[in-house]
Amino acid sequence: MGNESYWLDTVPAFTGAQPGALPGQVDVAIVGGGFTGLAAARALALKGASVVVLEAGRVIGEASGRNGGQCNTGVAQDYAGLSASLGADKARAYYQAYESAVQSVVSLVEQERIACDLIRNGKLKLAAKPMHYEGLARTCELIRKEVDADVELLSAEQTRDEVDSTQFYGGLLQRNGVQMHVGRFGVGLAQAAARHGALIHQGTPVLDWKAQAGGYQVNTGKGALHASQILLATGTCQHGGLGWYRRRIVPVGSFVIVTEVLPKSLIDQLLPGRRAYVTSRMIGNYFRLTPDNRLLFGGRARFAMSDSVNDAKSGKVLQAAMVQIFPALANVKIDYCWGGLVDMTSDRLPRAGQHGGVYHSMGYSGHGVQMSVHMGQVMAEVMAGNALANPWRDLDWPAIPGHFGKPWFLPLVGAYYRVQDYLH
Repeated sequence: MGNESYWLDTVPAFTGAQPGALPGQVDVAIVGGGFTGLAAARALALKGASVVVLEAGRVIGEASGRNGGQCNTGVAQDYAGLSASLGADKARAYYQAYESAVQSVVSLVEQERIACDLIRNGKLKLAAKPMHYEGLARTCELIRKEVDADVELLSAEQTRDEVDSTQFYGGLLQRNGVQMHVGRFGVGLAQAAARHGALIHQGTPVLDWKAQAGGYQVNTGKGALHASQILLATGTCQHGGLGWYRRRIVPVGSFVIVTEVLPKSLIDQLLPGRRAYVTSRMIGNYFRLTPDNRLLFGGRARFAMSDSVNDAKSGKVLQAAMVQIFPALANVKIDYCWGGLVDMTSDRLPRAGQHGGVYHSMGYSGHGVQMSVHMGQVMAEVMAGNALANPWRDLDWPAIPGHFGKPWFLPLVGAYYRVQDYLH
């Protein structure tokens, strides 16, 4: 069983990285070579800006290449709860931002002709308890009324036709969702950014930056450069002077397993709709098929940071959960097991804007595949002067009390969620 991400292990090499010295001066320095940074670099380069992407490791080597490949409409919070707490107008705007984010991915794939096995087949949220189904019914009614008529509530019988499991009591189908090979997409996005003129430097950690006349001096492990603007697209990055951001983001481990290639007959039996799926528990699971007919199955599994030990322990938890849902997979081999970090905000909504003159976009809270791509392009608009393009511009971002970067409280959060799953 490999401990590398399936997406990163099955992707062609990125050939557009800069081998030489850093440029002396650029219009924009982007810190982070994930989907946000690469999408922003491409968009800014297309506007005629000189852009450098500074990536500590390899492009898409962290969250962008280690996720579960879910790319769907749907805010991280329950829509009904979001509408109740923020009002219908805000909830509608945030839902539409995620809807637009899916289209941003599709449009970019089409414009750059990225070969990433893109298909559109939606997401099905599965009710793990009868009371969860009742909640999905209320949510479905509200979404249809306020923002999206193309959602459907499925009965337990209809859901069994979609997912051959006895574990679910119905589901909420949202059709605006796509699947793709996120590794191939990410490398294709990096190639496109480089093709349009962005300079991409891998193995170049940013140490710090300081204001200078007309911009900033950016200090890296490979020297310094001057940039008129900086965009932080770092997620849960632990490098450099990011203390202000670390107090506002909780890095939460998320873990994934991928099976061996499954027979088509078994796939037709278990998942004939071949959609993206997510369960309704607080400590739930998500799953989908890969382009080569493996089952990808992920979730929080354990409230711990990702490392070799926790990844392996979490893989066993995930395998047990997978077999509980699909007993027919009891003897299926697991070929990949890995972990990564999700950049959670306290309200599970993204944050984008400026702090101390430096731009940022992060905190996607487990919905980053689509939102990171979208926000990279949005931030290119914001940095060009269109502040109203940012859907998250009005959100405050206070520090999380008692949090200084290392999430000491994760075991307590996990225990609380387990109790909630048991009670509700």
